[in-house]
Amino acid sequence: MEILSKLSRYAENAIEEENPTVERLTKEGKEISKLNIGDPARFFPTPKYMIDAYIKALKDGRTSYVEPEGIPELRDAVAARYKRMYHKEIDRQSIFITHGVSESLIFLNSMFIDPGDMAVLFKPYYSVCYTGFRVFGGDPILQGYQEDRNWDLDTDELDRKIKENVKAGRMVKYISITNPSNPTGMVLERKTLERIVDIANNNRLVLISDEIYDEVIYNGAKFTSISEIARDVPHIIFNGASKDLDATGFRIGFAIVPGEDKVSDQIRKKMVDYCSMRLCVNTPAQYAVADGINNIKEHAREINVFVKAIEERANFASKLINESEYMHVVPPRGAYYLLPKLDMNRLDVKNDGEFVHKLLEEEQVLLTRGSGFGARGHVRLVALPPKDVLGHAIAKINKFCENHSK
Repeated sequence: MEILSKLSRYAENAIEEENPTVERLTKEGKEISKLNIGDPARFFPTPKYMIDAYIKALKDGRTSYVEPEGIPELRDAVAARYKRMYHKEIDRQSIFITHGVSESLIFLNSMFIDPGDMAVLFKPYYSVCYTGFRVFGGDPILQGYQEDRNWDLDTDELDRKIKENVKAGRMVKYISITNPSNPTGMVLERKTLERIVDIANNNRLVLISDEIYDEVIYNGAKFTSISEIARDVPHIIFNGASKDLDATGFRIGFAIVPGEDKVSDQIRKKMVDYCSMRLCVNTPAQYAVADGINNIKEHAREINVFVKAIEERANFASKLINESEYMHVVPPRGAYYLLPKLDMNRLDVKNDGEFVHKLLEEEQVLLTRGSGFGARGHVRLVALPPKDVLGHAIAKINKFCENHSK
């Protein structure tokens, strides 16, 4: 008897699939250059003011269950942040605290998706969470970013795809964007976002915007929150403490549903139900993040140093990659990922998955296969380590390419 559901096969994580090999190599005494996980706290210690706030919460006895939707202090801090940064008035009842953005996505996909329902995903995508809606029986409409146009988007083609599926009787539920992008580091232009909002509105779709990297912006990019332009469209904003506050292990995410329409009201009511099912999110971490968001002066100092370092490291890595004969990358403008395209015609490997595995075995450099993000023939690496570590790793990648050239 097959005990597991057929849909459970979609539960996977390309970022961590090489972990058994890493464990074996580590036991053999090999040192691994890990460029696969976007965890800033491994390279930039979580700021002291955040640690102190966590300790204070523990000493103050903030260790009990709290409100399922999140403590009022944190929800109010999130609201104040969006008013301060994006001039958006959001009330406490529109904000839900979750175990990172990952749990927000699980809630929303469970809420929206029946078997056969569709959602729009932009490719390359962050696969770990966003293709997870297939676990609920969903079917994606994939719209590709255009790498040769600096990962720009053909919104007219997107509109046609949606209309074709709706005309064919398919139920399309939402459009999901990640801005800035994991894995490309692209930051969407305001005019592109405005066009996406129009498409969502015209097709009566919910718009979901993951803005977890909204302060990690560089190389002249300008970030626009969907909250600034999606006033007449039911929309959900994801954010959290992991990236901007450098507190990945705190596992604090925000799901914001600010609309005043009937659909938004339905979503808020159902979010209350989902939050109550898992009781609450880490209590002392919530108090710490509330203090961190409200500590505007300290945060401004920390984020400026952090973003400057990321810009230097990302540009350094991009330059080295683009000097290679075997790969090319569009330099990122946000987040801290690079998605180089491999010249597969010059490499004696079957695909990007084999490239990643053999690179790990032979050179002890750990990347993530691009096909795990819907980008075959690419690899993803993170630009968080210091430049000497990045330089050494990229030199090893080039050596591997030379050893496996046709």
